Amino acid sequence: MRPARVPALDFDDDSEDELFGAHWRETATELAGGSYDYKYATLFDLIEAAKGKKNALIVALDHITDAGNMGALLRSAEVVGALGALIPNKRSAPVNEAVYRTSAGAVEHLKVAREANLANSLLRLKEEGFWIAGATEHAEQDIWHAPLEGRLVIVMLAEDTGLSRSLRDTCDFEFKLPRRGVTQSLNVAQAFTAIAYEWLRRTEG
Repeated sequence: MRPARVPALDFDDDSEDELFGAHWRETATELAGGSYDYKYATLFDLIEAAKGKKNALIVALDHITDAGNMGALLRSAEVVGALGALIPNKRSAPVNEAVYRTSAGAVEHLKVAREANLANSLLRLKEEGFWIAGATEHAEQDIWHAPLEGRLVIVMLAEDTGLSRSLRDTCDFEFKLPRRGVTQSLNVAQAFTAIAYEWLRRTEG
């Protein structure tokens, strides 16, 4: 039997993405049993990083289970100079290969702490002089009138969830993004980007 002659094809990154889809590398990594090994920070690391800073931003994420949203959100956090992020052990996407890629590698320059109890972690940050702000479309106060200066933790949730009682009890205030259109809200990553840049505008200089 004559050996089959199979032509070899040469692909660059763009043609590979076009042929196999934008997320083929994550899928290939998972199938191969590989994983992106992110080294999580601790709550203590975030507290230490805030020492001596008048303005410091931490984003706390609850029920953010979509890796794309988390990666985009963490990218925005790093771009505006946030100290880091706080996520729970449960009800959260892990910082994995998909999050790394969606963040364009920004997670390598950002401290992400993974804690068992998000509410208790927020209370600890309050003891360190942080204000806790809940971003929710159900708030009465809009972002333009919210005190987004100083040492601040912004609590972000998935669009289909509200602030739990335990998280709401830790918040010093709540605020919302105003809207004029008929669409009810932005997705969580888009919303945080708008919020993060308002924080940056107020604290710059």
